[in-house]
Amino acid sequence: MIQLSKIFGKAKQAVQVGLKSTPSDLFPLIPQLPLPEGISESKLRDFLGSVLVADAPPQEMVNYCQHDFRRFVYTYGLVSDLSGECLELGANPYFTTMLLKQFTKLELTLANYFGDQYEDRVVQGITYKDWQSGENCSLQFESRHFNIENEIFPFSDAQFDVVLFCEIVEHLLMNPVAVLKEIKRILKPDGVLVLTTPNVSRLENVSKMIAGVNIYDPYSGYGPYGRHNREYNKQELFLLLDYLGFTIDAMFTADVHENQANNYAAVSELQPFLKYREQDLGQYIFVRALNNKEAGKKKPAFLYRSYPADELE
Repeated sequence: MIQLSKIFGKAKQAVQVGLKSTPSDLFPLIPQLPLPEGISESKLRDFLGSVLVADAPPQEMVNYCQHDFRRFVYTYGLVSDLSGECLELGANPYFTTMLLKQFTKLELTLANYFGDQYEDRVVQGITYKDWQSGENCSLQFESRHFNIENEIFPFSDAQFDVVLFCEIVEHLLMNPVAVLKEIKRILKPDGVLVLTTPNVSRLENVSKMIAGVNIYDPYSGYGPYGRHNREYNKQELFLLLDYLGFTIDAMFTADVHENQANNYAAVSELQPFLKYREQDLGQYIFVRALNNKEAGKKKPAFLYRSYPADELE
């Protein structure tokens, strides 16, 4: 049996001289990208990288797109075969929006939250280069503006065929069940929820804990919603969505950017311990779920504490 002292020694060596085996050599962390038909990965990168939001720092936009490009494409893959009315929550800065607009049949409604000083509708201009002609283009996106944690969504019951809830649940401060029940209310029966979020059980976090490095998100200059307040793993998302009346149609984890696990512990030495859960170690979780069951009436006890006992189950 491999001793923990050996792992710690290897972790120090990994920082100093690196390792021959990368995390993706040892674990299935990088599923094939579901590229839209007729476009190469390099052209798609160029297209998304050309998207700029008015008043947003251009280099920050470029860096963000390069860093999270694979996440946008994996998300697109979960809806590429769908049609109908689609709500994208947290659409800004519109990289996923542009994929949906250009490469799906979905009819988009957008929503954002930038702070209490904004009106209930926000219009933002964007520029981009057409991926086929290279022509410089511009358009305006109008989004409904509201705080999903303390406002009723400004949409009708069963209005949408698809709701995208991507990179939001980890930022919530108070009551994710209430937010997801609002999503369920506005989804049609058998409608599709697409949820993506960082995976708290990602390989990098496993390595960090072994090396004695804290895995929690730092405080943010953008306020409490600027940080990750509660991250999830696959099992928790399954339990949460099942409780709320969703059936998982697809769920996987994937690395989106360069995996830094070897900087904290020797991944090759961890492999024997992690082989049984090798499908759970990617940086992000991607979920497609169907709204086809009745939701629980209370709060699931695994996710809440210090509430009256009759509010939990």
